Amino acid sequence: MDTVEERNGTYFYAGRSNLTASELFFMVFVMNTADHFGVKDIAAIAALYSGVNNRTTRGKPINAIPGTSRISKGVRGLLKTTMFPFGIKLPTWIGGYTPWTVERKMVRKVSTFIGRTIPLIGEVILLVDVSQITYCSVRDYNTIARGNDKIW
Repeated sequence: MDTVEERNGTYFYAGRSNLTASELFFMVFVMNTADHFGVKDIAAIAALYSGVNNRTTRGKPINAIPGTSRISKGVRGLLKTTMFPFGIKLPTWIGGYTPWTVERKMVRKVSTFIGRTIPLIGEVILLVDVSQITYCSVRDYNTIARGNDKIW
């Protein structure tokens, strides 16, 4: 946390003076975001981006989602048709990253499972990051703010 002061009903934070309560919260949020980002976030963004199905592919069945992802092409090229042992099927998710557009598919191929799961892991990591940044920002802001300026 940076230097904090209160002057004439306004706040001083991170080298900025005369901040209102909302401006103070914004500055705290920005500082927490800057403090939070690191190597794991780059990995999450790369995992999420690698799962975008914007690559062309061979013909697909009529009801299939068009295109394929970079990670899917790479893993399928590496593992080819390797199957899970004993006929095991594992769940994967296709069709989007929201609960309203996603569809669960059971697969036996290792490459299909990995290619569809890596972007999901990236999304979960980013969701956790956003939650942590928000929690820390509200906590830090409430430590600094006075009276009715506090959140909750």
